[in-house]
Amino acid sequence: MLVHSTDTTAATWIERSPTPPEQLITFGPAGFEAYGRLRFIPDPELAGQAETDADVPEGRELWAPQARRALAVLADFTATAAQCYFCVWDGVAGDVLSVAERQGPLVTLPDRRYVLFTGRLEDYVEGRDERFGDDAAPVPAFVWPADRRWCFTSDVDPHWAGIGAARAAVQRLLATPGLDVVEAAPAERPPAYR
Repeated sequence: MLVHSTDTTAATWIERSPTPPEQLITFGPAGFEAYGRLRFIPDPELAGQAETDADVPEGRELWAPQARRALAVLADFTATAAQCYFCVWDGVAGDVLSVAERQGPLVTLPDRRYVLFTGRLEDYVEGRDERFGDDAAPVPAFVWPADRRWCFTSDVDPHWAGIGAARAAVQRLLATPGLDVVEAAPAERPPAYR
């Protein structure tokens, strides 16, 4: 199960990252060999398209199930899958978080505050956590292993999650059937819904 951590030291590398804030909350700290975008829903087809008008294939898994599947792939690219960190945005998960958790200490970035949890990646991937294991549960805003071999980010605004990792990890994500992952350049603005 994911355990609330009142010691936010493990997130210092994110809080102190010199990466521009918008890039940081969507792709994590700069410096990974490769980046990808896990598209929860397809990219917009037209300029100014609303997310509610997205052409989502019937039966397509959406946010939490796709995040779990991508993280299951990333588990093969860390030696510390038994010690991972999960930042949950206090805004999107207000109903899921306790008052004490929301009062901190919190991981703080410009315009975002997160509650830090720690636990085994497998427990999240397998949906074992009673608060975050449901398909409708909020996707953690940041997930990373203790060895920092990759960083998975899922901000509330985009329709996708950003992933920074070794090139081999991103290539595996690209090749995994059922995952909609494309290569990404964090400094470039990706497609967005209005």
